[in-house]
Amino acid sequence: MCCRLNCLLLFLAGTFVFPGALAARDYEGAIIADEAIYEPVVARHGMVTSAEALATQIGLDVLREGGNAVDAGVAVAAALAVTYPRAGNLGGGGFMLIHEAESSRTIALDFREKAPLEAFRDMFLDAGGEVDPALSRFSHRASGVPGTVKGLAHALENHGTISWEEALAPAIRLAEEGFPVYADLHESLETIARSEAFGDEARSVFLGEEGRIPEVGKILRQPELAKSLRLIAEEGPGAFYEGEIGKRIAAEMAANDGLIGMEDLAAYTVVERTPVTGRYRGYDVLSMPPPSSGGVHIVQMLNILEPFPLGEWGHNSALAIHHMIEAMKLAYADRAEHLGDTDFVPVPVAGLTGKAYAEKLRERIDSVRATPSRDISPGTPLPPESDQTTHFSVVDQWGNAVSCTYTLNFSYGSGVMVPGTGILLNNQMDDFSAKPGVPNAYGLIGGEANAIEPGKRMLSSMSPTMLLRDGEVYLVTGSPGGSRIITTTLQVIMNIIDHGLNPAEAEHAIRVHHQWLPDYIRIERGFNPDTRKLLEAMGHELRTGNAMGAARTILRTGGALYGSSDPRRSAGLAAGY
Repeated sequence: MCCRLNCLLLFLAGTFVFPGALAARDYEGAIIADEAIYEPVVARHGMVTSAEALATQIGLDVLREGGNAVDAGVAVAAALAVTYPRAGNLGGGGFMLIHEAESSRTIALDFREKAPLEAFRDMFLDAGGEVDPALSRFSHRASGVPGTVKGLAHALENHGTISWEEALAPAIRLAEEGFPVYADLHESLETIARSEAFGDEARSVFLGEEGRIPEVGKILRQPELAKSLRLIAEEGPGAFYEGEIGKRIAAEMAANDGLIGMEDLAAYTVVERTPVTGRYRGYDVLSMPPPSSGGVHIVQMLNILEPFPLGEWGHNSALAIHHMIEAMKLAYADRAEHLGDTDFVPVPVAGLTGKAYAEKLRERIDSVRATPSRDISPGTPLPPESDQTTHFSVVDQWGNAVSCTYTLNFSYGSGVMVPGTGILLNNQMDDFSAKPGVPNAYGLIGGEANAIEPGKRMLSSMSPTMLLRDGEVYLVTGSPGGSRIITTTLQVIMNIIDHGLNPAEAEHAIRVHHQWLPDYIRIERGFNPDTRKLLEAMGHELRTGNAMGAARTILRTGGALYGSSDPRRSAGLAAGY
Protein backbone atom coordinates (compact mmCIF):
# COMPACT_ATOMS: atom_id res chain seq x y z
CA MET A 1 0.00 0.00 0.00
CA CYS A 2 1.48 3.38 -0.95
CA CYS A 3 2.42 6.01 1.63
CA ARG A 4 -0.35 8.32 0.45
CA LEU A 5 -3.00 5.65 0.97
CA ASN A 6 -1.56 4.72 4.36
CA CYS A 7 -1.79 8.35 5.45
CA LEU A 8 -5.36 8.61 4.17
CA LEU A 9 -6.39 5.48 6.07
CA LEU A 10 -4.87 6.80 9.29
CA PHE A 11 -6.58 10.14 8.74
CA LEU A 12 -9.95 8.53 8.15
CA ALA A 13 -9.62 6.19 11.09
CA GLY A 14 -8.08 8.33 13.74
CA THR A 15 -8.89 11.97 13.24
CA PHE A 16 -12.64 12.37 13.06
CA VAL A 17 -14.30 9.95 15.45
CA PHE A 18 -17.87 10.01 16.83
CA PRO A 19 -18.01 12.94 19.28
CA GLY A 20 -17.12 11.90 22.80
CA ALA A 21 -15.71 8.56 21.62
CA LEU A 22 -16.61 5.99 24.24
CA ALA A 23 -13.76 4.40 26.19
CA ALA A 24 -13.35 0.62 26.30
CA ARG A 25 -13.61 -1.07 29.68
CA ASP A 26 -12.95 -4.46 31.22
CA TYR A 27 -16.24 -6.19 31.96
CA GLU A 28 -14.53 -8.74 34.18
CA GLY A 29 -14.16 -5.97 36.77
CA ALA A 30 -16.55 -3.33 37.96
CA ILE A 31 -17.76 -0.59 35.66
CA ILE A 32 -16.17 2.67 36.78
CA ALA A 33 -18.94 5.23 37.07
CA ASP A 34 -16.89 8.29 36.18
CA GLU A 35 -15.73 6.66 32.92
CA ALA A 36 -19.15 5.63 31.69
CA ILE A 37 -21.19 7.98 29.54
CA TYR A 38 -24.33 5.85 29.86
CA GLU A 39 -24.80 3.30 32.63
CA PRO A 40 -26.55 -0.04 32.14
CA VAL A 41 -28.82 -1.58 34.76
CA VAL A 42 -26.80 -4.06 36.85
CA ALA A 43 -28.19 -7.20 38.50
CA ARG A 44 -26.91 -10.53 39.82
CA HIS A 45 -29.68 -13.07 39.30
CA GLY A 46 -32.14 -12.27 36.50
CA MET A 47 -32.95 -9.52 34.06
CA VAL A 48 -35.68 -8.51 31.62
CA THR A 49 -35.61 -5.70 29.09
CA SER A 50 -38.65 -4.96 26.95
CA ALA A 51 -40.46 -2.16 25.12
CA GLU A 52 -42.88 -1.38 27.97
CA ALA A 53 -42.25 -1.01 31.69
CA LEU A 54 -45.25 -2.96 33.05
CA ALA A 55 -44.42 -5.93 30.84
CA THR A 56 -40.81 -5.86 32.04
CA GLN A 57 -41.95 -5.84 35.67
CA ILE A 58 -44.25 -8.79 35.03
CA GLY A 59 -41.39 -10.79 33.56
CA LEU A 60 -39.13 -9.85 36.46
CA ASP A 61 -41.79 -10.99 38.94
CA VAL A 62 -41.87 -14.39 37.23
CA LEU A 63 -38.08 -14.67 37.56
CA ARG A 64 -38.18 -13.63 41.25
CA GLU A 65 -40.79 -16.32 41.93
CA GLY A 66 -38.53 -19.03 40.50
CA GLY A 67 -39.66 -19.14 36.88
CA ASN A 68 -37.13 -19.55 34.12
CA ALA A 69 -36.36 -17.29 31.16
CA VAL A 70 -39.04 -18.88 28.95
CA ASP A 71 -41.71 -18.52 31.65
CA ALA A 72 -40.84 -14.85 31.97
CA GLY A 73 -40.65 -14.38 28.20
CA VAL A 74 -44.13 -15.78 27.59
CA ALA A 75 -45.56 -13.61 30.38
CA VAL A 76 -43.84 -10.55 28.89
CA ALA A 77 -45.14 -11.30 25.38
CA ALA A 78 -48.71 -11.74 26.64
CA ALA A 79 -48.50 -8.50 28.62
CA LEU A 80 -47.15 -6.56 25.64
CA ALA A 81 -50.25 -7.64 23.68
CA VAL A 82 -52.17 -5.50 26.18
CA THR A 83 -49.83 -2.64 27.07
CA TYR A 84 -47.94 -2.20 23.78
CA PRO A 85 -50.63 -2.65 21.12
CA ARG A 86 -48.63 -1.05 18.31
CA ALA A 87 -46.49 -4.21 18.15
CA GLY A 88 -47.23 -6.56 21.03
CA ASN A 89 -49.81 -8.98 19.75
CA LEU A 90 -51.93 -12.09 19.58
CA GLY A 91 -52.70 -11.55 15.88
CA GLY A 92 -49.13 -11.51 14.56
CA GLY A 93 -46.07 -13.71 14.71
CA GLY A 94 -42.35 -13.79 15.27
CA PHE A 95 -39.23 -15.64 16.31
CA MET A 96 -37.79 -16.70 19.66
CA LEU A 97 -34.25 -17.85 20.36
CA ILE A 98 -34.05 -19.99 23.52
CA HIS A 99 -30.80 -21.04 25.19
CA GLU A 100 -30.98 -23.87 27.71
CA ALA A 101 -27.97 -23.64 30.02
CA GLU A 102 -28.11 -27.18 31.40
CA SER A 103 -27.99 -28.84 27.99
CA SER A 104 -26.01 -26.04 26.28
CA ARG A 105 -28.65 -26.20 23.55
CA THR A 106 -30.05 -23.23 21.63
CA ILE A 107 -33.40 -23.50 19.84
CA ALA A 108 -34.73 -21.20 17.12
CA LEU A 109 -38.52 -21.13 17.49
CA ASP A 110 -40.33 -20.05 14.32
CA PHE A 111 -43.88 -18.79 14.81
CA ARG A 112 -43.84 -16.52 11.77
CA GLU A 113 -47.16 -15.96 9.99
CA LYS A 114 -48.07 -17.98 6.89
CA ALA A 115 -49.84 -17.09 3.68
CA PRO A 116 -53.46 -18.38 3.65
CA LEU A 117 -54.18 -21.46 1.58
CA GLU A 118 -56.14 -19.35 -0.93
CA ALA A 119 -53.27 -16.88 -1.41
CA PHE A 120 -51.87 -16.58 -4.92
CA ARG A 121 -48.82 -15.01 -6.51
CA ASP A 122 -50.39 -11.90 -8.07
CA MET A 123 -52.99 -11.20 -5.40
CA PHE A 124 -51.75 -7.64 -4.77
CA LEU A 125 -51.48 -6.51 -8.40
CA ASP A 126 -54.00 -4.11 -9.94
CA ALA A 127 -55.59 -4.37 -13.38
CA GLY A 128 -52.46 -2.86 -14.92
CA GLY A 129 -50.18 -5.43 -13.31
CA GLU A 130 -48.74 -2.99 -10.77
CA VAL A 131 -48.52 -3.51 -7.01
CA ASP A 132 -51.41 -1.94 -5.04
CA PRO A 133 -49.83 -0.98 -1.67
CA ALA A 134 -53.21 -0.33 -0.03
CA LEU A 135 -54.24 -3.91 -0.75
CA SER A 136 -51.04 -5.48 0.58
CA ARG A 137 -50.88 -3.30 3.70
CA PHE A 138 -54.32 -2.15 4.85
CA SER A 139 -56.90 -4.62 3.58
CA HIS A 140 -58.11 -7.85 5.14
CA ARG A 141 -55.98 -9.68 2.58
CA ALA A 142 -52.87 -8.08 4.10
CA SER A 143 -52.94 -10.49 7.05
CA GLY A 144 -51.01 -13.72 7.23
CA VAL A 145 -52.20 -16.58 9.43
CA PRO A 146 -51.14 -15.53 12.97
CA GLY A 147 -48.58 -17.60 14.85
CA THR A 148 -48.06 -15.82 18.17
CA VAL A 149 -50.50 -17.77 20.34
CA LYS A 150 -49.28 -21.19 19.21
CA GLY A 151 -45.68 -19.99 19.37
CA LEU A 152 -45.91 -18.86 22.98
CA ALA A 153 -47.80 -21.99 23.99
CA HIS A 154 -45.19 -24.18 22.31
CA ALA A 155 -42.34 -22.36 24.05
CA LEU A 156 -43.94 -22.70 27.47
CA GLU A 157 -44.99 -26.32 27.07
CA ASN A 158 -41.61 -27.48 25.81
CA HIS A 159 -39.16 -25.19 27.58
CA GLY A 160 -40.99 -23.50 30.48
CA THR A 161 -41.91 -24.56 34.01
CA ILE A 162 -45.11 -22.66 34.91
CA SER A 163 -48.63 -23.25 33.62
CA TRP A 164 -50.22 -21.50 30.65
CA GLU A 165 -52.82 -19.98 32.98
CA GLU A 166 -50.11 -18.57 35.27
CA ALA A 167 -48.23 -17.04 32.34
CA LEU A 168 -51.33 -15.27 30.97
CA ALA A 169 -52.83 -14.16 34.31
CA PRO A 170 -50.99 -10.81 34.54
CA ALA A 171 -51.99 -9.87 30.98
CA ILE A 172 -55.63 -10.71 31.71
CA ARG A 173 -55.54 -8.51 34.80
CA LEU A 174 -54.04 -5.59 32.85
CA ALA A 175 -56.68 -5.89 30.13
CA GLU A 176 -59.56 -6.11 32.64
CA GLU A 177 -58.45 -3.51 35.19
CA GLY A 178 -56.62 -1.29 32.74
CA PHE A 179 -53.37 0.64 33.00
CA PRO A 180 -52.44 4.34 32.70
CA VAL A 181 -51.81 5.55 29.16
CA TYR A 182 -48.14 6.50 28.89
CA ALA A 183 -46.64 9.15 26.59
CA ASP A 184 -45.41 6.79 23.88
CA LEU A 185 -48.80 5.08 23.64
CA HIS A 186 -50.57 8.44 23.48
CA GLU A 187 -48.27 9.58 20.66
CA SER A 188 -48.64 6.36 18.67
CA LEU A 189 -52.45 6.54 18.92
CA GLU A 190 -52.35 10.17 17.89
CA THR A 191 -50.41 9.18 14.77
CA ILE A 192 -52.49 6.12 13.83
CA ALA A 193 -55.80 7.94 14.43
CA ARG A 194 -55.00 10.17 11.46
CA SER A 195 -54.82 7.14 9.19
CA GLU A 196 -57.86 5.91 7.31
CA ALA A 197 -56.40 2.43 7.67
CA PHE A 198 -57.26 2.38 11.39
CA GLY A 199 -60.53 0.46 11.42
CA ASP A 200 -63.73 1.38 13.25
CA GLU A 201 -63.42 -1.47 15.73
CA ALA A 202 -59.90 -0.42 16.74
CA ARG A 203 -60.98 3.22 17.00
CA SER A 204 -63.80 2.32 19.36
CA VAL A 205 -61.44 0.39 21.65
CA PHE A 206 -58.59 2.88 21.78
CA LEU A 207 -60.38 6.20 21.21
CA GLY A 208 -63.71 5.50 22.91
CA GLU A 209 -67.18 6.61 21.85
CA GLU A 210 -66.11 10.24 21.54
CA GLY A 211 -63.21 9.37 19.24
CA ARG A 212 -60.63 11.22 21.35
CA ILE A 213 -57.01 10.25 21.90
CA PRO A 214 -56.75 9.16 25.56
CA GLU A 215 -54.67 11.59 27.59
CA VAL A 216 -51.52 10.48 29.38
CA GLY A 217 -52.52 8.97 32.71
CA LYS A 218 -56.03 7.93 31.68
CA ILE A 219 -56.83 4.29 32.45
CA LEU A 220 -57.18 2.21 29.29
CA ARG A 221 -59.30 -0.92 29.69
CA GLN A 222 -59.73 -3.58 27.01
CA PRO A 223 -62.53 -5.91 28.19
CA GLU A 224 -62.90 -7.77 24.88
CA LEU A 225 -59.17 -8.50 24.76
CA ALA A 226 -59.39 -9.65 28.38
CA LYS A 227 -62.16 -12.07 27.38
CA SER A 228 -60.04 -13.42 24.52
CA LEU A 229 -57.02 -13.86 26.78
CA ARG A 230 -59.15 -15.63 29.39
CA LEU A 231 -60.55 -18.00 26.75
CA ILE A 232 -57.04 -18.78 25.51
CA ALA A 233 -55.83 -19.31 29.09
CA GLU A 234 -58.69 -21.68 29.93
CA GLU A 235 -58.96 -23.59 26.64
CA GLY A 236 -55.37 -23.32 25.40
CA PRO A 237 -54.36 -22.15 21.92
CA GLY A 238 -57.25 -24.15 20.47
CA ALA A 239 -59.54 -21.28 21.47
CA PHE A 240 -57.72 -19.11 18.95
CA TYR A 241 -57.15 -21.63 16.17
CA GLU A 242 -60.25 -23.84 16.36
CA GLY A 243 -62.69 -22.27 18.81
CA GLU A 244 -64.68 -19.09 19.30
CA ILE A 245 -61.87 -16.63 18.49
CA GLY A 246 -60.93 -18.48 15.32
CA LYS A 247 -64.55 -18.46 14.17
CA ARG A 248 -64.72 -14.71 14.68
CA ILE A 249 -61.53 -14.22 12.67
CA ALA A 250 -62.83 -16.39 9.82
CA ALA A 251 -66.19 -14.60 9.82
CA GLU A 252 -64.52 -11.17 9.67
CA MET A 253 -62.37 -12.35 6.76
CA ALA A 254 -65.30 -13.83 4.85
CA ALA A 255 -67.28 -10.60 5.22
CA ASN A 256 -64.43 -8.40 3.93
CA ASP A 257 -62.84 -10.32 1.05
CA GLY A 258 -60.12 -11.72 3.35
CA LEU A 259 -58.56 -15.13 2.80
CA ILE A 260 -57.96 -16.60 6.27
CA GLY A 261 -60.44 -19.37 7.08
CA MET A 262 -60.81 -21.98 9.79
CA GLU A 263 -58.78 -24.43 7.70
CA ASP A 264 -55.84 -22.00 7.71
CA LEU A 265 -55.99 -21.50 11.46
CA ALA A 266 -56.29 -25.20 12.23
CA ALA A 267 -53.37 -26.05 9.93
CA TYR A 268 -50.94 -23.52 11.42
CA THR A 269 -47.77 -25.08 12.88
CA VAL A 270 -44.82 -23.83 14.93
CA VAL A 271 -41.36 -25.05 13.90
CA GLU A 272 -38.25 -25.56 16.00
CA ARG A 273 -35.29 -24.81 13.76
CA THR A 274 -31.52 -24.96 14.09
CA PRO A 275 -30.05 -21.50 14.68
CA VAL A 276 -27.74 -19.89 12.16
CA THR A 277 -24.28 -19.96 13.72
CA GLY A 278 -21.04 -18.10 13.21
CA ARG A 279 -17.85 -17.20 14.99
CA TYR A 280 -16.68 -13.61 15.58
CA ARG A 281 -13.54 -12.64 17.48
CA GLY A 282 -13.75 -15.72 19.71
CA TYR A 283 -17.50 -15.58 20.36
CA ASP A 284 -20.13 -17.98 19.03
CA VAL A 285 -22.90 -16.07 17.26
CA LEU A 286 -26.39 -17.64 17.18
CA SER A 287 -29.36 -16.10 15.40
CA MET A 288 -32.54 -16.89 13.47
CA PRO A 289 -32.45 -18.95 10.28
CA PRO A 290 -34.84 -18.46 7.32
CA PRO A 291 -37.57 -17.39 6.93
CA SER A 292 -35.69 -14.73 8.87
CA SER A 293 -32.91 -13.18 6.82
CA GLY A 294 -31.45 -11.60 9.96
CA GLY A 295 -29.25 -14.40 11.22
CA VAL A 296 -27.76 -15.22 7.84
CA HIS A 297 -26.78 -11.66 7.08
CA ILE A 298 -25.55 -10.74 10.58
CA VAL A 299 -23.16 -13.70 10.42
CA GLN A 300 -22.28 -12.87 6.80
CA MET A 301 -21.43 -9.23 7.61
CA LEU A 302 -19.47 -10.15 10.72
CA ASN A 303 -17.46 -12.63 8.62
CA ILE A 304 -16.68 -9.92 6.08
CA LEU A 305 -15.65 -7.40 8.74
CA GLU A 306 -13.69 -9.64 11.13
CA PRO A 307 -10.21 -9.18 9.54
CA PHE A 308 -10.47 -5.38 9.67
CA PRO A 309 -9.08 -3.61 12.82
CA LEU A 310 -12.34 -1.85 13.60
CA GLY A 311 -11.44 -1.19 17.23
CA GLU A 312 -8.22 0.52 16.22
CA TRP A 313 -10.01 2.63 13.62
CA GLY A 314 -12.39 3.95 16.31
CA HIS A 315 -16.08 3.82 17.04
CA ASN A 316 -18.11 5.42 14.24
CA SER A 317 -14.96 6.70 12.51
CA ALA A 318 -15.30 7.29 8.78
CA LEU A 319 -13.12 4.30 7.96
CA ALA A 320 -15.03 1.93 10.24
CA ILE A 321 -18.39 3.12 8.90
CA HIS A 322 -17.20 2.87 5.29
CA HIS A 323 -16.25 -0.79 5.64
CA MET A 324 -19.42 -1.58 7.56
CA ILE A 325 -21.55 0.06 4.86
CA GLU A 326 -19.80 -1.83 2.08
CA ALA A 327 -20.49 -5.10 3.92
CA MET A 328 -24.16 -4.11 4.32
CA LYS A 329 -24.51 -3.52 0.58
CA LEU A 330 -23.11 -6.93 -0.27
CA ALA A 331 -25.32 -8.73 2.27
CA TYR A 332 -28.57 -6.98 1.29
CA ALA A 333 -27.89 -7.69 -2.39
CA ASP A 334 -27.69 -11.37 -1.50
CA ARG A 335 -30.87 -11.07 0.58
CA ALA A 336 -32.82 -9.94 -2.48
CA GLU A 337 -31.72 -12.97 -4.47
CA HIS A 338 -31.30 -15.91 -2.16
CA LEU A 339 -33.53 -15.62 0.94
CA GLY A 340 -36.98 -17.12 1.42
CA ASP A 341 -38.86 -19.86 3.29
CA THR A 342 -36.66 -22.97 3.25
CA ASP A 343 -39.78 -25.15 3.28
CA PHE A 344 -40.47 -23.85 -0.24
CA VAL A 345 -37.18 -22.76 -1.79
CA PRO A 346 -33.55 -23.82 -1.37
CA VAL A 347 -31.56 -21.20 0.56
CA PRO A 348 -27.75 -21.59 0.57
CA VAL A 349 -27.41 -20.81 4.28
CA ALA A 350 -24.09 -22.60 4.74
CA GLY A 351 -22.64 -20.91 1.68
CA LEU A 352 -23.82 -17.43 2.62
CA THR A 353 -22.48 -17.75 6.17
CA GLY A 354 -19.19 -19.42 5.23
CA LYS A 355 -15.83 -17.79 5.90
CA ALA A 356 -14.65 -18.62 2.37
CA TYR A 357 -17.55 -16.73 0.79
CA ALA A 358 -16.91 -13.77 3.10
CA GLU A 359 -13.30 -13.69 1.90
CA LYS A 360 -14.52 -13.64 -1.70
CA LEU A 361 -16.89 -10.74 -0.94
CA ARG A 362 -14.23 -8.87 1.02
CA GLU A 363 -12.11 -8.65 -2.10
CA ARG A 364 -14.84 -6.48 -3.67
CA ILE A 365 -14.46 -3.75 -1.02
CA ASP A 366 -12.39 -0.71 -1.97
CA SER A 367 -10.77 0.58 1.23
CA VAL A 368 -11.25 4.27 0.39
CA ARG A 369 -14.02 4.45 -2.21
CA ALA A 370 -17.72 3.62 -2.07
CA THR A 371 -18.89 1.01 -4.56
CA PRO A 372 -22.11 2.16 -6.28
CA SER A 373 -25.00 -0.25 -5.67
CA ARG A 374 -25.57 -0.47 -9.43
CA ASP A 375 -22.19 -2.21 -9.61
CA ILE A 376 -23.13 -4.74 -6.93
CA SER A 377 -25.08 -7.81 -7.90
CA PRO A 378 -26.02 -10.78 -5.72
CA GLY A 379 -23.09 -13.12 -5.31
CA THR A 380 -22.84 -16.84 -5.82
CA PRO A 381 -22.35 -18.40 -2.37
CA LEU A 382 -19.63 -21.00 -2.21
CA PRO A 383 -20.76 -24.53 -1.31
CA PRO A 384 -20.17 -25.53 2.31
CA GLU A 385 -16.85 -27.21 3.10
CA SER A 386 -17.78 -31.09 3.34
CA ASP A 387 -38.85 -6.02 10.29
CA GLN A 388 -43.00 -1.78 13.63
CA THR A 389 -41.95 -4.66 15.74
CA THR A 390 -40.93 -5.20 19.32
CA HIS A 391 -38.16 -7.13 20.99
CA PHE A 392 -37.49 -8.36 24.50
CA SER A 393 -34.55 -10.15 26.10
CA VAL A 394 -34.50 -12.26 29.28
CA VAL A 395 -31.74 -13.99 31.25
CA ASP A 396 -32.50 -16.00 34.39
CA GLN A 397 -30.44 -17.05 37.43
CA TRP A 398 -29.38 -20.33 35.81
CA GLY A 399 -28.03 -18.80 32.61
CA ASN A 400 -31.04 -19.67 30.46
CA ALA A 401 -31.88 -16.93 28.00
CA VAL A 402 -34.62 -15.78 25.62
CA SER A 403 -34.27 -13.37 22.73
CA CYS A 404 -37.65 -12.74 21.12
CA THR A 405 -38.79 -10.46 18.31
CA TYR A 406 -42.47 -10.51 17.35
CA THR A 407 -44.66 -8.13 15.40
CA LEU A 408 -47.78 -6.99 13.59
CA ASN A 409 -45.48 -5.47 10.90
CA PHE A 410 -46.74 -1.85 10.73
CA SER A 411 -47.67 0.02 13.89
CA TYR A 412 -51.05 -1.51 14.87
CA GLY A 413 -50.70 -3.92 11.92
CA SER A 414 -53.32 -3.65 9.22
CA GLY A 415 -55.53 -1.56 11.51
CA VAL A 416 -58.13 -4.35 11.42
CA MET A 417 -59.44 -5.47 14.80
CA VAL A 418 -61.62 -8.58 14.85
CA PRO A 419 -65.00 -7.58 16.35
CA GLY A 420 -65.66 -8.93 19.81
CA THR A 421 -62.07 -10.02 20.41
CA GLY A 422 -59.94 -6.91 20.96
CA ILE A 423 -57.33 -8.56 18.70
CA LEU A 424 -55.52 -6.57 16.02
CA LEU A 425 -54.41 -8.39 12.88
CA ASN A 426 -51.05 -8.17 11.17
CA ASN A 427 -50.23 -6.94 7.66
CA GLN A 428 -47.31 -9.29 7.10
CA MET A 429 -48.35 -10.29 3.58
CA ASP A 430 -46.59 -7.09 2.49
CA ASP A 431 -43.30 -8.79 3.43
CA PHE A 432 -43.65 -11.08 0.43
CA SER A 433 -42.40 -9.95 -2.95
CA ALA A 434 -45.77 -8.88 -4.36
CA LYS A 435 -43.96 -8.44 -7.66
CA PRO A 436 -40.29 -9.50 -7.89
CA GLY A 437 -38.03 -6.47 -8.19
CA VAL A 438 -40.59 -4.04 -6.70
CA PRO A 439 -39.68 -2.73 -3.22
CA ASN A 440 -41.97 -3.33 -0.24
CA ALA A 441 -42.92 -0.74 2.40
CA TYR A 442 -39.37 -0.75 3.78
CA GLY A 443 -37.77 -0.32 0.36
CA LEU A 444 -36.52 -3.91 0.34
CA ILE A 445 -36.20 -5.62 -3.01
CA GLY A 446 -37.33 -9.23 -3.21
CA GLY A 447 -37.10 -11.95 -5.81
CA GLU A 448 -38.60 -15.26 -6.76
CA ALA A 449 -37.48 -16.93 -3.52
CA ASN A 450 -39.91 -14.71 -1.58
CA ALA A 451 -42.84 -14.77 -4.01
CA ILE A 452 -46.32 -15.44 -2.57
CA GLU A 453 -47.33 -19.10 -2.29
CA PRO A 454 -50.10 -20.73 -0.22
CA GLY A 455 -48.87 -21.83 3.21
CA LYS A 456 -45.50 -20.12 2.79
CA ARG A 457 -43.89 -17.98 5.48
CA MET A 458 -42.91 -14.51 4.31
CA LEU A 459 -39.30 -13.39 4.60
CA SER A 460 -38.44 -11.35 7.67
CA SER A 461 -35.65 -9.12 8.96
CA MET A 462 -36.31 -9.97 12.62
CA SER A 463 -33.00 -10.95 14.21
CA PRO A 464 -33.16 -12.21 17.81
CA THR A 465 -29.49 -12.96 18.51
CA MET A 466 -27.19 -14.33 21.20
CA LEU A 467 -23.43 -14.52 21.61
CA LEU A 468 -21.91 -17.32 23.67
CA ARG A 469 -18.48 -17.45 25.27
CA ASP A 470 -17.14 -20.86 26.26
CA GLY A 471 -20.63 -22.30 25.78
CA GLU A 472 -22.36 -19.83 28.11
CA VAL A 473 -24.60 -16.88 27.27
CA TYR A 474 -22.60 -13.66 27.00
CA LEU A 475 -24.86 -11.30 25.04
CA VAL A 476 -28.61 -11.32 24.29
CA THR A 477 -29.96 -8.68 21.93
CA GLY A 478 -32.37 -7.78 19.14
CA SER A 479 -34.44 -4.87 17.89
CA PRO A 480 -37.52 -3.73 15.98
CA GLY A 481 -37.12 -1.52 12.92
CA GLY A 482 -38.16 -3.20 9.66
CA SER A 483 -35.25 -3.45 7.24
CA ARG A 484 -33.03 -1.69 9.82
CA ILE A 485 -33.37 -4.55 12.34
CA ILE A 486 -30.40 -6.42 10.88
CA THR A 487 -28.04 -3.45 10.84
CA THR A 488 -29.17 -2.25 14.29
CA THR A 489 -28.41 -5.66 15.79
CA LEU A 490 -25.09 -5.79 13.94
CA GLN A 491 -24.02 -2.42 15.35
CA VAL A 492 -24.98 -3.32 18.93
CA ILE A 493 -22.80 -6.44 18.64
CA MET A 494 -19.87 -4.52 17.13
CA ASN A 495 -20.18 -1.66 19.62
CA ILE A 496 -19.74 -4.15 22.47
CA ILE A 497 -17.26 -6.61 20.96
CA ASP A 498 -15.12 -4.29 18.81
CA HIS A 499 -15.37 -1.02 20.72
CA GLY A 500 -15.79 -2.14 24.33
CA LEU A 501 -18.98 -0.21 24.99
CA ASN A 502 -21.37 -1.28 27.72
CA PRO A 503 -24.94 -2.17 26.65
CA ALA A 504 -26.32 1.30 27.41
CA GLU A 505 -23.54 3.00 25.44
CA ALA A 506 -23.93 0.47 22.64
CA GLU A 507 -27.64 1.24 22.33
CA HIS A 508 -27.37 5.02 22.67
CA ALA A 509 -24.72 5.35 19.96
CA ILE A 510 -25.74 6.92 16.62
CA ARG A 511 -26.57 4.35 13.92
CA VAL A 512 -26.11 4.06 10.18
CA HIS A 513 -27.89 1.86 7.65
CA HIS A 514 -27.54 0.78 4.03
CA GLN A 515 -29.65 -1.92 2.35
CA TRP A 516 -28.11 -1.99 -1.15
CA LEU A 517 -31.09 -0.26 -2.75
CA PRO A 518 -31.81 2.62 -2.56
CA ASP A 519 -28.12 3.58 -2.75
CA TYR A 520 -27.55 5.92 0.19
CA ILE A 521 -26.48 5.73 3.82
CA ARG A 522 -29.28 6.55 6.20
CA ILE A 523 -27.97 8.31 9.32
CA GLU A 524 -29.57 9.51 12.53
CA ARG A 525 -29.70 13.10 13.70
CA GLY A 526 -26.56 14.25 15.47
CA PHE A 527 -24.20 12.42 13.16
CA ASN A 528 -20.71 13.97 13.24
CA PRO A 529 -20.56 16.53 10.38
CA ASP A 530 -16.79 16.03 9.92
CA THR A 531 -17.27 12.28 9.54
CA ARG A 532 -20.07 12.98 7.09
CA LYS A 533 -17.75 15.07 4.92
CA LEU A 534 -15.14 12.31 4.92
CA LEU A 535 -17.69 9.69 3.85
CA GLU A 536 -19.02 11.97 1.11
CA ALA A 537 -15.46 12.44 -0.14
CA MET A 538 -15.26 8.64 -0.42
CA GLY A 539 -18.30 8.67 -2.71
CA HIS A 540 -21.10 7.93 -0.24
CA GLU A 541 -24.43 9.74 -0.26
CA LEU A 542 -25.85 10.33 3.24
CA ARG A 543 -29.42 11.18 4.20
CA THR A 544 -30.67 11.99 7.68
CA GLY A 545 -33.77 10.11 8.83
CA ASN A 546 -35.65 9.20 11.97
CA ALA A 547 -34.09 7.18 14.75
CA MET A 548 -33.48 3.55 13.80
CA GLY A 549 -34.37 0.52 15.89
CA ALA A 550 -34.88 0.14 19.64
CA ALA A 551 -32.59 -2.60 20.89
CA ARG A 552 -33.06 -4.51 24.16
CA THR A 553 -29.72 -5.89 25.31
CA ILE A 554 -28.38 -7.94 28.22
CA LEU A 555 -24.68 -8.65 28.78
CA ARG A 556 -23.79 -11.50 31.14
CA THR A 557 -20.25 -11.57 32.45
CA GLY A 558 -18.16 -11.51 35.62
CA GLY A 559 -21.01 -12.88 37.72
CA ALA A 560 -23.33 -10.00 36.85
CA LEU A 561 -25.94 -8.96 34.31
CA TYR A 562 -25.77 -5.59 32.54
CA GLY A 563 -28.96 -4.53 30.75
CA SER A 564 -30.32 -1.66 28.72
CA SER A 565 -33.53 -0.54 27.09
CA ASP A 566 -32.91 1.62 24.02
CA PRO A 567 -34.13 5.20 24.62
CA ARG A 568 -35.36 5.51 21.03
CA ARG A 569 -38.66 4.13 22.33
CA SER A 570 -39.25 5.77 25.68
CA ALA A 571 -41.74 3.33 27.22
CA GLY A 572 -39.17 0.56 27.61
CA LEU A 573 -37.50 -0.67 30.79
CA ALA A 574 -34.58 -2.88 31.72
CA ALA A 575 -34.85 -4.30 35.23
CA GLY A 576 -33.15 -7.02 37.23
CA TYR A 577 -32.68 -8.36 40.71
